[in-house]
Amino acid sequence: MDLFPAEAVRGEFAHSTTYLNTATCGILPRDAVAEVRLLAEAAGAGIPAGFGDFDRVERVREAYARLVGVAAERVAVGSAVSTSVGLISAALPAGSEVLCPEGDFASVINPFVVRGELKVRFAPLESLAEAVGPGTALVALSAVQSADGRTADLAAVRAATTAYGARMLVDASQAAGWLPFDASPYEYTVAAGYKWLLASRGVSYLTVSEEAQDTLTPLHAGWVAAESMWDSTYGPLERLAHGARRFDESPAFLGYHAAGPSLALLERIGIDAVHAHDTALAARYRAGLARLGHEPVPGGSPIVSVPGLAGRQDALLSAGVVTAARAGNLRASFHLYNTEADVDRLLNALEG
Repeated sequence: MDLFPAEAVRGEFAHSTTYLNTATCGILPRDAVAEVRLLAEAAGAGIPAGFGDFDRVERVREAYARLVGVAAERVAVGSAVSTSVGLISAALPAGSEVLCPEGDFASVINPFVVRGELKVRFAPLESLAEAVGPGTALVALSAVQSADGRTADLAAVRAATTAYGARMLVDASQAAGWLPFDASPYEYTVAAGYKWLLASRGVSYLTVSEEAQDTLTPLHAGWVAAESMWDSTYGPLERLAHGARRFDESPAFLGYHAAGPSLALLERIGIDAVHAHDTALAARYRAGLARLGHEPVPGGSPIVSVPGLAGRQDALLSAGVVTAARAGNLRASFHLYNTEADVDRLLNALEG
C-alpha cells in the first residue's frame, strides 16, 4: 500500500472516537464487522451458513503462521491465552522451577502459580536472562509488557535458557500485529487475537515447536483435536492430529470469521510498515509529553504509559479520547488506524 498509513487505512475502519487503546482491544476493520454480521444473521435465520466455517479457521491458522514465521501445522487455535498456558503448566513435573518477570500479565503467570507444587520465581524484566539458572525448567514472559510497553530482550533470555537446558514460553499478545515477531526460536508462544491482530475476543493462538510437541498433553481434546476430525465426533478418537492442531479448542466462529479479514489487512500492509507507523506515533507522543513536563516509562514500543496520570482517563474519555489506566499509569497505545492528529488531540487534552 503506497499510501499507508493514513490514506490507505482510513476507509478500512469506522470508529468514531480518538481510539488509543489497542493494548486493551483492537478495532475491527469494516470487512471483519461485515463477516461477523453475515454469520450472526445466518445463525439467526437457521441456515447452514450460520454453523460457522472450519475452512475459514484453517485460513486464519495459515495466515497467523505466516505472520510469526512457523509452519501452519505448528499453530493451534483457541479461545484464550490462559487456556494454552494452562496446558504448558500442567505438563511440568511437580517441583519444576518457572521463572517469570515481575509484574507480567496474569494470564502468563497464574496458571503456574495456582498449581502450588511448582516453584515460581520472579525477577526484574531487565535482568531476567541473568536470573536463569541450572534449576530453571521454563521461562515464561511477555514479549512486550502490557502495563507499560517495555520490550523484553528475547534473544538474551533465549541464549540463557539454551545454556541451561530450559524451555521458553513467550506471550506475544502485545507484540504480534505491530512488532516483527518470529515464533520459531521458542518451544511455546501464545497470543491473543483481539488486540494488535484486530480480531475479537474468543481468538487466541498457540505455537508449539516440533521438538516440544510431545511435552504437552491435549487435556481439553475434543473431536477437533483428532487427525480425522469428522470421523471422531462420537466415541474415543483413534488418533490425535499429527501437529499442533491436537491442542485446538473448538473455535468461536464469530471471532475467527472476523480474524480472516483482519489478518489479511495486516498482511497486505506488512508488519514492517505497521511497526514503523506505530512507533513513529509513539515517539511523537513521547516528545509531546516531554514538552508538557511528563515522563513516560522509557521504551520504544507503541504502548506508552505515564506514571501518575491514570486519574485523567475518565476526563479524556469524556472528550472522546479512549485510553486506559493500568498499574497507576495512563496508558496510550497507537496502531495502524491512528494518525498524528490523534496524538496531538491527546496531548492537547492533557495540556488543557
